[in-house]
Amino acid sequence: MNEKRRLTRRNFVKAAAACVVGPAVIPSSALGLAGTVAPSNRIAMGFIGLGGRGTGGMRTFLGLDDAQVVAVCDVDRGTREGARDLAKLPEGAAYSDFRELLARPDVDAVQIATPDHWHVLPAIAAAKSGRDVYCEKPLSNTIAEGRALVDAVERYGTVFQHGTQLRSLRNVRFACELVRNGRIGTLQTITIGSPPGHATGAHPPEAVPEGLDYALWQGPAPRAPYTPWRVKVPGELPCWYFISDYSKSGWIAGYGVHDIDIAHWGMDTEHTGPVEVEGEGVFPASGLFDTVLTYRLRFTYANGVVLNMTSTDLNPHGVRFEGTKGWVFTRGGIDAEPKSLLQEVFGPGETHLYESTLHERNFLDCVKSRARTITPAEVAHRSTTVGLLGGIALTLGRKLRWDPQAERFVDDAEADRLLSYTMRAPWRL
Repeated sequence: MNEKRRLTRRNFVKAAAACVVGPAVIPSSALGLAGTVAPSNRIAMGFIGLGGRGTGGMRTFLGLDDAQVVAVCDVDRGTREGARDLAKLPEGAAYSDFRELLARPDVDAVQIATPDHWHVLPAIAAAKSGRDVYCEKPLSNTIAEGRALVDAVERYGTVFQHGTQLRSLRNVRFACELVRNGRIGTLQTITIGSPPGHATGAHPPEAVPEGLDYALWQGPAPRAPYTPWRVKVPGELPCWYFISDYSKSGWIAGYGVHDIDIAHWGMDTEHTGPVEVEGEGVFPASGLFDTVLTYRLRFTYANGVVLNMTSTDLNPHGVRFEGTKGWVFTRGGIDAEPKSLLQEVFGPGETHLYESTLHERNFLDCVKSRARTITPAEVAHRSTTVGLLGGIALTLGRKLRWDPQAERFVDDAEADRLLSYTMRAPWRL
């Protein structure tokens, strides 16, 4: 929680107590006794974007004693009212515009689980206003946006957690420690299998349903006629994942960032990126969805390691590290060859990676301690960048050279133009 805000609350309690005449009975729970956390020591949270992932994350925070949900925000009235009811909040605690939520003085931190094109602007606004941020993946919709967010987080001292939750699984951490400590020998290649994209037909414009602020949903993206197939169709995945106006690289970044993040953790490249990228993919021939379906990508790093990333029609879903002495595969579960690798123990002088057992728990702990989370903004930006680079390479259909320090393509103005896009007014970085 914000220290100044906590002191203000305490001062208010003292002032209120001074005005009380006669004895008062204060419940032990209000003082943080009887195994509870006192309200003044809880982290007051607002939730921006309350689709499936947003409400799911809110449920997790509701189950943690030191988190308190005080406000919710979503452009769809039915979604936000459902979340308000779930959190048992009064009517005035539900908003359609994230700026109204951030104007509340009682919010210490926010969770952002909006579509990809709406991650960075609310996150930067939250950082500027002194709030800590838990943001779902992928970090950004363009590489330029991601860098702007990282810079804001550093400038304002924001505690930031990225929603690549696989880092908080024991088997993932152990697999990466096997690689980092040389148990599979010299790392040579990494192979990722990640889900393919989706195609759909042409969908005619429809009337915007009552209760949906579609103009705000579009935000900085180009104006487009409404169809539920841009937003969400019951029983379907969120459709915006497969439309480049909202998700530039489709599911390569939107889903694959989980696996890229694991690859970077095991390879110890969390603060850099590849130097070359090339690949090929199959795109929808027609219809509303226009991001890649199946694909094969090859990223080369300065350390000589090659990261091969494909859709799961070519490789199983997960991350396989291959070295000169064996391999290890993980994505929650774990397998290895030789099997003896699974019994390895690391000594005190070896690499022991950051340990978290629950992403949301780690975030709250870091909000209180001001320590870096298990997946801070810079790390999130680097893994998201790889997915976005893959999308650019497939769009251009040729091999690209990348400078991970300058975050520019090497002698390639055409590719550099795809590092950002012009946001629709009035929105801008």
